This record gives sequence, structure tokens and C-alpha cells, in this order.
Amino acid sequence: MPYMSQTSVILDRELKKGSAELLILSLLEGRARHGYEISQVIETRSEGSLRFNIASLYPLLYRLEKRGWIQGTWVEKPGQRRRRYYRLTAAGRRMLKQQRSTWLEFVTAMQRITGLRHA
Repeated sequence: MPYMSQTSVILDRELKKGSAELLILSLLEGRARHGYEISQVIETRSEGSLRFNIASLYPLLYRLEKRGWIQGTWVEKPGQRRRRYYRLTAAGRRMLKQQRSTWLEFVTAMQRITGLRHA
């Protein structure tokens, strides 16, 4: 990982906190996934730019479950250890729609201010 100043590290952490729910809800929109898979898909699709360690991901999953946005179910498969698979609930779908709208407004505003455009 390239060198990051303390300010960059703090900004990176805050951006992750602000977008983590949207990322997780988006990944669960298509199908149920377990926590480790969620972290791996985020890292893979972001080409390593975003990483969620398991110690911070699971408390977030528990919070989303407590809010009723996702539902977890324990699944046991032969030859594998038991895993908790999470799926999006109806309330989670509504929240995902709202968060996507908010994120799009934010990105659009940032583009207007900075002059940056998606390549």
C-alpha cells in the first residue's frame, strides 16, 4: 500500500464509515452472502482500494440486522464450518434505494464543485 499521510488515513476511514452500509446492502441485493465473502467481494471489486477487516465488518452486519435491513441465517454444509448468511429484507431494499439516491446526489455535487468526472 502506498504511503498515506495521517490526514489521508483519517479521511479514508471516514469515507469507509459513510459508505459501508451502502456497500453491504448493495452486495446483498442479488443474493445472500456470508461475512467473509462480503469482505472479499468488496476488496476484489474495488481492486484492493477498499478493505474491511472481519473485526469491524461483523459488528456492522449485526447493527444492520438489528435495524431490520438484513436477516442472517446459520447454514451448515457438509465438510464446511457453519456460516451465517445474510440477505436483504424489504426494509433493507427501501433503505438501499434511499442510500443510493443520497450517494448519487453527493457524487453529483462533488463533481460540480471539483470539476471531476467519472472516466
